[in-house]
Amino acid sequence: MEISNTTEFNGASLVDVHYESFPMQDAPQTLSEKAHRALSRMIQERELPSGKLIVESHLAEKLGVSRTPLRQALQRLESEGLLRKLESRSYVVRRVEIREYLHSLKIREILECEAVELAIGRIDYVKIDQVHSYLRIVQNQKPYDMLAHWRSDDQVHNLYIDACGNLVMQDILKSLRITTKLFEIERLSERLMPDSKQHETILEALRAADSMASRTAVIEHLRSLAEFAIDVI
Repeated sequence: MEISNTTEFNGASLVDVHYESFPMQDAPQTLSEKAHRALSRMIQERELPSGKLIVESHLAEKLGVSRTPLRQALQRLESEGLLRKLESRSYVVRRVEIREYLHSLKIREILECEAVELAIGRIDYVKIDQVHSYLRIVQNQKPYDMLAHWRSDDQVHNLYIDACGNLVMQDILKSLRITTKLFEIERLSERLMPDSKQHETILEALRAADSMASRTAVIEHLRSLAEFAIDVI
């Protein structure tokens, strides 16, 4: 599969359309936010692969920021679970092994089934349709856009996680999703297209307000990820 990281759509980068987080949010305003967004993007593009030692001086020069905002961004990425701080006080991109990945997927399955059921009737149909529309844009891109895929992935899952009404469950699931996404970025990039098709099934079930179909779609999606990982690794 040919994958692009900078697809254009109506004069703008596709990755900025209906932008959602990993765990980035709005367009950066401070130098720290600029560095945080850039580093998050570099991790998603595997420019900073798992286990990669962060050299602050090189990154500061590359990003055009001083060491202070860069360190603030690194601290934030550590708190989000994307980086790990060594005893030397240096940072590395967190590496997720398959055992942790599979265990995290299992807990996600238990909690996301509950979350999607709780979210039924709480999600505005307009928002479901917006997420679905962006998913179709991503699916039709030639070549396939990796960064746009991860944003669509966040949109689909956060749609029902954010609507479940349980703040503790939300925090746990979003932390687990960072863990599983780090593994998928590093080792499961070949599975992006099947991922999008299963996301479409989830959205269709949510649009129909069918709790059983939504639950089944989430289970099948997460279990297929686990099966694919075991086969590939």
